[in-house]
Amino acid sequence: MRDDGTLDDPYAPSRPTADTEDGISTERTTTASRLRAYARDLTGRRRAQMALATGVVCCLGLTAVVQVRDENADAATRSGSLSSSELAQRAEQQRASRSLDRTAAPSASAAAQSAAASPADPDTSAPARKVAPARPTDPAPVAGLDEDQMENAEAIVRTGRKMGVPRRGLVIAVATAMQESNLYNVASGVLPESQDYPHQGVGWDHDSVGLFQQRSSSGWGPVERLMDPEFATRQFLSALEQVPGWQRMRLTDAAQAVQVSAYPEHYQQHEWRATRVVDAIVPAGR
Repeated sequence: MRDDGTLDDPYAPSRPTADTEDGISTERTTTASRLRAYARDLTGRRRAQMALATGVVCCLGLTAVVQVRDENADAATRSGSLSSSELAQRAEQQRASRSLDRTAAPSASAAAQSAAASPADPDTSAPARKVAPARPTDPAPVAGLDEDQMENAEAIVRTGRKMGVPRRGLVIAVATAMQESNLYNVASGVLPESQDYPHQGVGWDHDSVGLFQQRSSSGWGPVERLMDPEFATRQFLSALEQVPGWQRMRLTDAAQAVQVSAYPEHYQQHEWRATRVVDAIVPAGR
């Protein structure tokens, strides 16, 4: 402190103590010392500021680490507080969500494979499927016959064609059945056994049965077989083919040679109707 009560400025240059050369030297030395002291003071301040800044940064980093650890601990606590059933339910919901995502949004490769498997345009190079021909419908009754009579006539014609009998033999067989049973499968009142089989009426001409009124007692066959239109037709046509020259005979003579009827001329009256029926079932040329 000065004598006037003011403080000395430690960094202010002092007045020279003397005007001598030694005085100047002393002043220079003092000034240099003060400058060095000032430099050291500035360096110390900078170091202190840097240390302070470093300390602040470290404190902030520690604070962040502590906060993250607290949040992780809080999340673990919350997870631990959930019951096992709740955790299982959440896991199931996540699996279901993933399953729905896979179902609702198929991959592009799967869509491409599906498109390749089912092309939009049909393959015209593939052979066309063969369609089975429609079964021919039964012809409508002709020549004044009803449906039952027409069905019996068809049975006669179908059986004769299987046997390879010429068309003339088919006409003779149909005409004979028209005369004998009016083309109905008739049982016999004399043979009650015959009525146990499908029939379309009952006759009383001895023990004659079926379309051709054949008699089991005369060797035509068992009653149950004679009530079958196909078997009865085979029996008649087989006997007809045994008649020499039957194809060149009049219809009534050929039929009489097989049936040996008391009215031999009655078969001839049915020839035109029998011909029309056969033509309806098997058109000419077939």
